[in-house]
Amino acid sequence: MPVPDLFAEGLARGWKVHDGSRLEQDLTLEADVVIVGSGAGGGTTAEILSAAGFKVLIVEEGPLKTSSDFKLMEPEAYSTLYQEGIGRMSKDGAITILQGRAVGGTTVVNWTSSFRTPDPTLEHWAKEHGVKGHSPAEMAPWFAKMEERLGVAPWIMPPNFNNDVIRRGCEKLGYHWKVIPRNVRGCWNLGYCGLGCPTNAKQSMLVTTIPATLDKGGELLYLARANRLLIDGDKVSGLECVAMDERCVAPTGRKITVKARHYVLAGGGINTPAILMRSKAPDPNGRVGKRTFLHVVNFSAALFDEVVNPFYGAPQSIYSDHFQWNDGTRGHMSYKLEVPPLQPALAATLLGRFGIDNALRMEQLPHTNMILALMRDGFHPDSAEGTVSLRGDDTPVLDYRMTDYTWDGIRRAFHTMAEVQFAAGAREVLPLHNDAGYAKTLAEARTIIDGLSLELYRTRLGSAHVMGGCAMGEDPKQAVCDSLGRHHQLQNLSIHDGSLFPTSIGANPQLSVYGLTAQLASGLVQRLGKA
Repeated sequence: MPVPDLFAEGLARGWKVHDGSRLEQDLTLEADVVIVGSGAGGGTTAEILSAAGFKVLIVEEGPLKTSSDFKLMEPEAYSTLYQEGIGRMSKDGAITILQGRAVGGTTVVNWTSSFRTPDPTLEHWAKEHGVKGHSPAEMAPWFAKMEERLGVAPWIMPPNFNNDVIRRGCEKLGYHWKVIPRNVRGCWNLGYCGLGCPTNAKQSMLVTTIPATLDKGGELLYLARANRLLIDGDKVSGLECVAMDERCVAPTGRKITVKARHYVLAGGGINTPAILMRSKAPDPNGRVGKRTFLHVVNFSAALFDEVVNPFYGAPQSIYSDHFQWNDGTRGHMSYKLEVPPLQPALAATLLGRFGIDNALRMEQLPHTNMILALMRDGFHPDSAEGTVSLRGDDTPVLDYRMTDYTWDGIRRAFHTMAEVQFAAGAREVLPLHNDAGYAKTLAEARTIIDGLSLELYRTRLGSAHVMGGCAMGEDPKQAVCDSLGRHHQLQNLSIHDGSLFPTSIGANPQLSVYGLTAQLASGLVQRLGKA
């Protein structure tokens, strides 16, 4: 039985949708509230505001792709569903940054892991960053609300072998491990979540909050880059958007002007600061684009005699926080252990080398496990951190500065991952570093890891989480927005996305964004009054 395409059905019912690539002339649109970005923050905000009776317009730079477009083919998915065609990197090119760029944002392509913001993180924000109203007790009902809305629950099926390596290794070593909650309903356990869900099982914004918004009379404008806010005194008077071609590569020359009572930015930790910079929005204390964090990730591969097939099955279902909080929030750089799914193109990139060397590593892909370590950056003054700036063509770029403190975490994580993999029965382990080869014993792996020169380009680094850049907090000297997401200098502008986080969070951030923006959007409804 074919899976229904929710958008095809909705458009047939009369949903109001504008395709920027097809505009033959400039366009002016009006709404009560315009929301820039359709991911976790934008989608959640749109549903809550439209349910309260406000006319909502969602603006999305990327294309509209739906279940019938998701063919589980890497070249097609990466080029159409990711920022910069999956080519987004840190300014120096040393860190690959996976972010979605499509209707539904990163929620369309993430691996479904759904964690509440850890209590120590929320407590740290209150104590160190002047954040109010987001304590663990205050956030709990909002997380619960969004877990129910999006089907978030611990994964009930047995983990695939790739994930089970963490369970097996941690059990043998006496380390913490746990099952990951996932935002799915009726999941087919395919394992290709990063390429878009063809069965509509993943409860992304594409199949939940955006359809709910359009059913309430909201509108969607896609393939339109929000270029700049028009600012008049201490208010935003309009939003100027640039229509993009169908590949979302080049502007078409058409412009869209949007007028609204209230403006919400939800473009994420790189794009939201960029809009403020392009708009020359007031930033008296120079906080926009500062303190942007990545959960920078390093990797360890392992070969097993058993068949792993790391490309099949729920991509992430087991994690370990054993090394996350054991030194407090501001001790050594700490990390969370998870695995990445290894579809062939992604695996070939991660495993490295060229020509025959790469081919030989790929030949063993069915027997390969990989573990990753998410660095909890932003809590310690010596932590790595990023800064967003604009290139000459006004597109954003993140300069992420690594530090000795962070490299120390990377090295310790290499040791931990090798230890877990060997404990789980690995035959050989490969730290993903240009100078490392396969080690046949843990002792050999330790010698290799201790001898590695940890530096950019030689160490394989990535990220799928961008947080911060428009931090919230009550002190305008330290923060762009207050704790309610209201811009400190512009009356009718709010920010509802992960750029509000004063640090990284130490867990995959989608549920943190859902819970926080549900709370903020509900407050915004009260402040805006009746529609």
